[in-house]
Amino acid sequence: MVIDIIMPKMGESIVEGTIIEWRKSVGDSIEVDEILLEIGTDKVDSEIPSPNAGIITELLAEPNDVIDIGVVIARIETEGSASVKIQSKIEEEESPPPSTEVASIKPSQIESEKVISTSGEKKYYTPIVKSIARKEGVSQDELASISGSGNNNRVTKKDLLAYLEQRSSATAPAKEAPAAMEQPEVSVSAPVISPLADERIEMDKMRRSIAEHMRHSLDTSAHVHLMNEVDMTRIVNYVDENSSSFKMREGFPLTYTPFIVSACVRALQIFPDMNSSLDGTSIIRKKNVNIGLAVAVDAGLMVPVIPQCEELNFLGLCRKVRDLAIRTRNKQIRPDELSGSTFSISNFGMFNVTTGTPIINQPNVGILGVGTIKKKPVVIETKQGDTIGIRSMMFLSIGFDHRLVDGAGGAKFVETVQKNLENMDLEHLF
Repeated sequence: MVIDIIMPKMGESIVEGTIIEWRKSVGDSIEVDEILLEIGTDKVDSEIPSPNAGIITELLAEPNDVIDIGVVIARIETEGSASVKIQSKIEEEESPPPSTEVASIKPSQIESEKVISTSGEKKYYTPIVKSIARKEGVSQDELASISGSGNNNRVTKKDLLAYLEQRSSATAPAKEAPAAMEQPEVSVSAPVISPLADERIEMDKMRRSIAEHMRHSLDTSAHVHLMNEVDMTRIVNYVDENSSSFKMREGFPLTYTPFIVSACVRALQIFPDMNSSLDGTSIIRKKNVNIGLAVAVDAGLMVPVIPQCEELNFLGLCRKVRDLAIRTRNKQIRPDELSGSTFSISNFGMFNVTTGTPIINQPNVGILGVGTIKKKPVVIETKQGDTIGIRSMMFLSIGFDHRLVDGAGGAKFVETVQKNLENMDLEHLF
């Protein structure tokens, strides 16, 4: 049986992807989950595994082709038939003119995406590299001259940024030329011409995608934000006391994120409207709690999803959080792991930010913002009277869609998350 391999969905707002590199050729055998190709978007490059084992019979796209989500890019024969007709788009391109093979690519993209090196071989660049090159005015000849450190000597984002820094240093003295002119009045009057100081720059694909997604969310949901402060002292002390033993046992450090996810999951089970979505006037209550975690990457931000969190124990959450964060940063996250969230968490505390008002990740109706943990003097009520102590405090910021969740519901939800954190049974976590 022949299986169609389609361009996978790389995220909620991604509509197309770029073929960076095929790891297999026509006629090669491939196993389940073996890497078939690498795909890039303006947000991230990702290795795509094969969903089936078999023989590669067709490759329907070349490196650097921009393909819409859902379009067939390859075919795999799973029954090992000897009569399989092996074809390759590369072979088919020998006779037709090149323009017919890239009909789906805008004419303006063709020249910017293909560069011929002095050796006659094509060099391909990821969307991230091309986006930076366009923004910085790097010519095709300049790109071709950069030594790449990636696979097959491909130029990476780091290579291009290093080149730009060297170019800036090399050209800096040229800016001193006006000082050598004999007419000082020219140099004095030049800064007054304000229009020359402005620069109009078109957004790259990544920024356009983010802008559209954020604008769509604000236009769709009636955003409301409420904030509450949480005493994290018990959890901070627990992490400090158990961090070493946990790392020796599991191989990675214990962080605060699993505690926050656990407290949030328990609250979502009590407030099902916060774990829902809207379809017109219909409320769709989700069966499972699928938490989307915002993870910072070189090219921006991605939101991998932990599915069915309600079925995981605390250790399972720790392992899932660690696994998703590592694979997302290492470009090993699967496309299907970037969608399907029912509620999202954005931890801007990792950037030493106290609080914020996050934008809802559509089609969710809620998002929890987590601030940094800071020690501060707090009034503590006891049976003997009030006292002041130093506590580790953290702000929670809940953003929700007022079309479905009222202010009282949002307030009760964030209060429940707060109590879940402050009263967590730390002695029986594992």
